[in-house]
Amino acid sequence: MGNCHTVGPNEALVVSGGCCGSDYKQYVFGGWAWAWWCISDTQRISLEIMTLQPRCEDVETAEGVALTVTGVAQVKIMTEKELLAVACEQFLGKNVQDIKNVVLQTLEGHLRSILGTLTVEQIYQDRDQFAKLVREVAAPDVGRMGIEILSFTIKDVYDKVDYLSSLGKTQTAVVQRDADIGVAEAERDAGIREAECKKEMLDVKFMADTKIADSKRAFELQKSAFSEEVNIKTAEAQLAYELQGAREQQKIRQEEIEIEIVQRKKQIAVEAQEILRVDKELIATVRRPAEAEAHRIQQIAEGEKVKQVLLAQAEAEKIRKIGEAEAAVIEAMGKAEAERMKLKAEAYQKYGDAAKMALVLETLPEIAAKIAAPLTKVDEIVILSGDNSKVTSEVNRLLAELPASVHALTGVDLTQVCA
Repeated sequence: MGNCHTVGPNEALVVSGGCCGSDYKQYVFGGWAWAWWCISDTQRISLEIMTLQPRCEDVETAEGVALTVTGVAQVKIMTEKELLAVACEQFLGKNVQDIKNVVLQTLEGHLRSILGTLTVEQIYQDRDQFAKLVREVAAPDVGRMGIEILSFTIKDVYDKVDYLSSLGKTQTAVVQRDADIGVAEAERDAGIREAECKKEMLDVKFMADTKIADSKRAFELQKSAFSEEVNIKTAEAQLAYELQGAREQQKIRQEEIEIEIVQRKKQIAVEAQEILRVDKELIATVRRPAEAEAHRIQQIAEGEKVKQVLLAQAEAEKIRKIGEAEAAVIEAMGKAEAERMKLKAEAYQKYGDAAKMALVLETLPEIAAKIAAPLTKVDEIVILSGDNSKVTSEVNRLLAELPASVHALTGVDLTQVCA
């Protein structure tokens, strides 16, 4: 058995070997190939571009001037089957750097050989031709290795004895001289031409100013005429616009009045309906309940009136009965008091002074209580006297004054009664 090997477009696959000692080789790039186990060998080689920088230092030219030249070359392995086979025979198994070294040495050898056949001016002034010559000479040799030179350019050329700078200085001086002469001649011609141009310019300017003035005058006249016509047309248009605007405003106002009339009619109808609705609503929500409430209140008032009348009648009857009873009681008490007074009078008349004395004696405690009423508010009475006999004499004096007080109050002389 074996394996299937794939390879990209930037490298080539070489399958060698086979059954019965076959020496067939298969070259594949950007595809696939089959390789048998143990009897087939597979190797890869890069097809990518390789950049080389050949450099030749202090190489003498045909005139014996030592130059140092550096260049840049782009090379790659060619993909034609025969050339790819040649490249594989020479470089298979080597890395990219080894391949670069081989090609670089070849290019540097050809570069040295060509430098010895050219002058400094040829190398310095025509670098493209020099690079083309190197590429044409080196291409057959590297082509026999299966390598293709895609491009080759000279990067830099210089020397250590300032030969190139001397050539540049001489050429620079010549160019500077020619440039100064050319500048002077150009300035002279420019001055002459400038004066002529100024004269032509002034002539043209005068003619142009004249034409401009004429054109401006004609323009102003035409502008005035146009302005007058425009003002007239504008005034007419404005007047017509205002008149039409007034008519339109009148129409609009008339339409608005009609709309207001219609709206007012609709509003009146709506208000009439609203009045009927509110009236019905008031009848249903206020008037009927009010009438019912009034009727209820009237019934309650009548019942309350009847109740108050009955209560008043009962109260009057009660007062009358109470008055009659109190009158009867007062009458009975009056009769009893009269009878008592009558009997008391008869007793006083019968007993005379003894009865009066008894009456006075009965009244004396009450009189004494009235007299002593202010003394009830006194907590303690102190009689200031240093002699005990003085207290006794004071008590006796008070008792001696008692009949006179009773006589003054009642008219009864206790001394006479007691005598």
